Amino acid sequence: MISMKQVKDLMKFLFSHQGRYSDIGLLLMRFCGAFMILHGWEKFTNFSEGSADWPDPFHVGTKASYALTVFAELFCAIMVMLGLFTRATLIPLIILMLVIVFIIHSDDTFADREHVIMYLLVYLSLFFTGPGKYSIDRLIQKGKH
Repeated sequence: MISMKQVKDLMKFLFSHQGRYSDIGLLLMRFCGAFMILHGWEKFTNFSEGSADWPDPFHVGTKASYALTVFAELFCAIMVMLGLFTRATLIPLIILMLVIVFIIHSDDTFADREHVIMYLLVYLSLFFTGPGKYSIDRLIQKGKH
């Protein structure tokens, strides 16, 4: 049987504005990067074939555009997952998602761009909140004090 205290504790948890478990939530959000890593790894392992006809929205060359995409999707996503230089490594990912949504797939339907927009929202949220206490950034910061 559930006690009245347990019910009160549950209600307090459900309706609290304080994030008692917010650091766990941030850790889980950072692990969304695992899905992005899969995209980056595929591009990384097929660099020669993939870079030949890659979009070049900033006119830096298809290989350079492809390399920047791989850098963001693979290396930056790994860093975000680890919580290492999190805000800095989110910047290339945010830029990449903006380019995909507003330039590369600008003529696509919202439904076709929806997953990219969700990545963008996660990355923006992490940029504003930071990585949380379960991160290498936190260990570095803690060591400086």
